[in-house]
Amino acid sequence: MELHEPDLTAVPVTSVLAALADDVRLQIVRTLAEGGESACGSFDFGVSKATRSHHLRVLREAGLTRTRAAGTSRLVRLRRDELDRLYPGLLDAVLGTRTSA
Repeated sequence: MELHEPDLTAVPVTSVLAALADDVRLQIVRTLAEGGESACGSFDFGVSKATRSHHLRVLREAGLTRTRAAGTSRLVRLRRDELDRLYPGLLDAVLGTRTSA
């Protein structure tokens, strides 16, 4: 099954911000920013599997994450380099992190 992963340049910044406006999605992005690629099933934020899948889909379709199949697992990672290149400082501002100058 092919997953829709848009070219980030085709995604309006408002879609990126809307995806980040949800607490669960923001927690997922924080986890990925801190720990790198993770299995989709490893996110446990007190929501059902279907709700977790929904949040991961919203993040993917907003261009924030990439998902790849590894056997029967799906691994998700943050598109940090692409996001930083297109929207410099956005993730740092949203995640409350600072980059070294």
